[in-house]
Amino acid sequence: MIICRHVCRMVLFTLCIVFTIGNECGPAEYKTDAEECCPMCGKGYVVGKDCTSDSSTTCIPCIRGTYMDEPNGLSKCRQCQTCDTRQGFIFLRECTTTSNAFCDVKDGFYCKSYSKNECNLALKHSPCTPGEYPKVPGTKTANTLCEECPDGYFSTNGINCTAWTKCNFDQRKTAEGSKIKDTVCEKNIPNRNGTYLLLPLIATALLLLALIGLYRCSHTRNSGVPHTRESFITEPAV
Repeated sequence: MIICRHVCRMVLFTLCIVFTIGNECGPAEYKTDAEECCPMCGKGYVVGKDCTSDSSTTCIPCIRGTYMDEPNGLSKCRQCQTCDTRQGFIFLRECTTTSNAFCDVKDGFYCKSYSKNECNLALKHSPCTPGEYPKVPGTKTANTLCEECPDGYFSTNGINCTAWTKCNFDQRKTAEGSKIKDTVCEKNIPNRNGTYLLLPLIATALLLLALIGLYRCSHTRNSGVPHTRESFITEPAV
C-alpha cells in the first residue's frame, strides 16, 4: 500500500514537470494570450500580430519618438526620453528606434534626484551670498558649498574673499571693514582751526614789523639833514 502511494506521487510529480516544461517558451519566443509560443520581434520592432499555426509573428517598426532596445513580444514601443534644455539637461545621445536618448546635466546645474540610475530633476547651482565664498564649487552631482569669509576678509559678490585694505600712514580709517564691505580710508586733512588762529598772529606781527621799519626809516632820514649855520654880519665900528 505504501509502495503504491509513492509510485502515484512520483507519477504525478513527473506529469507536473512535463506539463510545466511543455508550457514554457524558448529563449527567443514569447507567450501569447492564447498560451501559444511565438517568435519574438527584434530590436526596433514590436508585435503587430501573433503567430498562428501556419504563419509567423508579424512585426512592425517603432515610429519616431519611440524605441525598442531588445527582442520582445510587446505590442507597443517604449517612449523616448526627453532632455529638456530649459530644465538643465542636454542630449548626449539622440533617441533612435533601437536605443533610448541619453541625457546629461548642463554645466552650472546638478542632479537633485535619480530614477532608475537616470537623473530626472536638475537644479541650478546655488550662488553664494555676499560675505561668503564657494568653498567647494558645484558639480553635476552636488550643489555649491558656501562658507563665510574669515575675519579680516570681505566679499561683495559671493565669489571670492578679499583682505581688508590697510590705511597708509597719511590716511585715517573712517569706516571699519565687515564680511560684506572693505575698510574705508581717507587722507588726513590739516587742522584748519589751528591755521585760523595763526593767521591773525602772523598778520599782527607783519604789521608791527612794517611799522617799526617805517619808523626807523623816518628817524634815519631826519638825523642825516645838515644843520644851517647862522650868518653874523658885523657892522663896522663908527
